Amino acid sequence: MPGKDYDVIIIGGGIVGLSTALQTTRRFPRLRLLVVEKEDAIARHQSGHNSGVIHSGIYYKPGSIKARSCVEGAAAMAEFCQEHGVPYEICGKVIVATQQEEVPRLQELLERGKTNGLAALRMLRAEEIREIEPACRGVQGIHVPSTGITDYAVVCAKFAELIVKNGGEILTGCKVRGVTEKNSELVIKTTQEDLVTRSAVNCAGLHSDRVSRLSGSKPDMQIVPFRGEYYDLIPERRHLVRNLIYPVPNPRFPFLGVHFTRRIHGGVDAGPNAVLAFKREGYHKSDFSLRDFWAEFTFPGLWRMVGKNWQTSIGEFYRSLSKRAFVAGLQSLMPEIRESDLVPGSAGVRAQAMRGDGSLVDDFQFTCSRKMLNVCNVPSPAATASIPIGRRIVQMASESLGLGN
Repeated sequence: MPGKDYDVIIIGGGIVGLSTALQTTRRFPRLRLLVVEKEDAIARHQSGHNSGVIHSGIYYKPGSIKARSCVEGAAAMAEFCQEHGVPYEICGKVIVATQQEEVPRLQELLERGKTNGLAALRMLRAEEIREIEPACRGVQGIHVPSTGITDYAVVCAKFAELIVKNGGEILTGCKVRGVTEKNSELVIKTTQEDLVTRSAVNCAGLHSDRVSRLSGSKPDMQIVPFRGEYYDLIPERRHLVRNLIYPVPNPRFPFLGVHFTRRIHGGVDAGPNAVLAFKREGYHKSDFSLRDFWAEFTFPGLWRMVGKNWQTSIGEFYRSLSKRAFVAGLQSLMPEIRESDLVPGSAGVRAQAMRGDGSLVDDFQFTCSRKMLNVCNVPSPAATASIPIGRRIVQMASESLGLGN
């Protein structure tokens, strides 16, 4: 590989980068393509630390890229899993209003889901909720039968296998240090060697803003990491959750609230909360990076967001410190859950894009600089929608970078 030039380099070996690479090899099979990933294996961060849910698209604003990509992506992901033997199940979920004041928001979600093209949605009375999830309690709910579960780490592994089969290359343990332009080409400086390419796509996830700046772009946002912490139901109590149980989300906060998720390989997750992480890959409370900490706490947008949502922020932080408070949040959905039913589980870190005014970047965002397309923000449901997102990025790269010409 030393000295080899490429037509396109994809920066980032998460599910979006891998999907983009796979779609590129399919659309432009003659291009010399390389995926570079700073970790020693693919899917080490958001793609390998998530709930495994194939989202339906009920939450997203009609007409947004998120809404269109999620509905299309859910069908495409199920088809991909079926074709390639990746474990998945379309099991459905219930969204539950635990208080009467939440019912209007529940009705809005129902209408939004219908507008987004979801089939077979139906409003549930309290007794109908219990028919689907006997241990769950609520005043009303929505049944979303098109929601599913899978293992996105396995999906990523299959993407990678197909990329290599199609002639692409994947280089791990290769961190990007700089991007320069020379003789109408890009030189990607990495911890291994300098790589030369005609064009590049930045799919660096938690570090997408930093890679964008390396390329000369000045995105009007910054990635702020939020850690989501889970508990696991002990085996003796997993029967309490048949599939997925979600609360009505807070429309002012981008997170869905603590919920119950059955995993494709067995087990049930409870959570997550959403707390500020002091490291972009900070999966534990003790994880700390001075660089990341300084970047967060000198960013005006963070303080403006906290100022607007201080009550919710304090509540999330308190649930991180107190198991009792965490359980109390779960008991609003399932009263018989007890602290002894839960043991500490996994955690994930979400790359939340935030503007300087404290507003959260809610939809996909892209910028182009030099010969690089920067995927600055790919929020949830990125994993669900990864296949159509990959196609969209390839189309944008074709138009803005001349990919394939």
